[in-house]
Amino acid sequence: MLLYVLGVLLAVVGIALSIALHEIGHLVPAKKFGLRVPQYMVGFGPTVWSRRRGETEYGVKAIPLGGYIRMIGMFPPAQDGRVRTTSTGRMSQLVDEARQQSFEEVRPEDEGRMFYQLPIWKRVVIMMGGPVMNLLIALVVLGGIWTMSGIAVTTTTVASVNECVDIKQMGQQAADECTSDMPVAPANEAGLKPGDRITEINGRPVSTWADVRGAIRANLDKPLTMTVERDGAAKELEADPIVLDMPVYDDNGAPQTDASGTVRTERAGFLGASPTQEMQKQSITAVPGLFGDQLGDTYGLLVRIPQKLVGVAQAAFGSSERDPNGPMSVVGVGRVAGEVASSDAFGDTKDKAILLLSLLGGLNLVLFAFNTVPLLPLDGGHVAGALWEAVKKGWARLRGLPDPGPVDVAKALPLAYVVAIAFLGMTLLLVYADIVKPVKLT
Repeated sequence: MLLYVLGVLLAVVGIALSIALHEIGHLVPAKKFGLRVPQYMVGFGPTVWSRRRGETEYGVKAIPLGGYIRMIGMFPPAQDGRVRTTSTGRMSQLVDEARQQSFEEVRPEDEGRMFYQLPIWKRVVIMMGGPVMNLLIALVVLGGIWTMSGIAVTTTTVASVNECVDIKQMGQQAADECTSDMPVAPANEAGLKPGDRITEINGRPVSTWADVRGAIRANLDKPLTMTVERDGAAKELEADPIVLDMPVYDDNGAPQTDASGTVRTERAGFLGASPTQEMQKQSITAVPGLFGDQLGDTYGLLVRIPQKLVGVAQAAFGSSERDPNGPMSVVGVGRVAGEVASSDAFGDTKDKAILLLSLLGGLNLVLFAFNTVPLLPLDGGHVAGALWEAVKKGWARLRGLPDPGPVDVAKALPLAYVVAIAFLGMTLLLVYADIVKPVKLT
């Protein structure tokens, strides 16, 4: 129990530090460019602690679901120059109220120090500072793991051979106990042994376990020959695979699932052998490619969030299991961290530390990807507004027209409220699911 609590606390600290550094990524360039920042806060809700240093109040709030820095003049005045509420429509009132709030702390000496008055490139730097900080945290953490500890590489060396096949068991793991109605595993019948390194299947060289698995599955139940290296010598084995419903794997070797979290299957050949995994340290030159793949996978997960949320809801309110590769709330991250810290299934202390650091690195990649979505109230929404302003001003210059002025990002606030409500709904669903049907790794 103590180790579980320690894992949860480590996750909370890691999340809090990630949020704090994200906001520092905004704060440092904002102050560098002369923008006045009245507040820097980690968390939302009631203030737990705060101190004022110079122009800025630094503090911690009670709900650790994010953070913010408050900058003056986030929205420009309306085209008629007004900043106070005069509209009668509800949406127009909301826009005017937000505009008025962004000017509440403006003083006469703040002219030229408001966000909308800064050059476009400075606004982009300020708003991208937070996500880029998360990206750098992820790069340092994951790059350090890959170069100093390595990544798990599945080899063509056999780790274990099934004694028999439980044809009723999805995924065809080795049966706990063989019974008379279970056929002998084809790999066992062929004489394959742990420690054998498979080099060829049906005369074709194989260099990865994905090659081995693909060749066996595609072979279906036709006779198959394997060349293995055993005790330094080549040996040829003959096997008769059986056809079973097998999981469909993605490019990373993980089972694919549908919207409900159910593993997709297909009819495929099966032998009944498992590969070994080795940790291989990566060179520093390999890190950019690995990091790019990881970032691409993160954006891919982001695109599939609506589909994944269907599976989360079905698990939370039904009998389906949670997808371990699906989204989680901070509650879920804490529970997973506690599980990793307290279970012997995840290896020794070093292995557990690497897993927890990987979790932190992945979390920061998600924070980067999520905050670059070009919608308010996310950082990407303000970046999109600044870039659109650059396009409009550039087009006006090309046509010899007057400067069109700043883009009024405040007009997008009705959409921002919709996004915020959707985000709140997603958060509540994930928190509820992480309490009643948490993701379990063991």
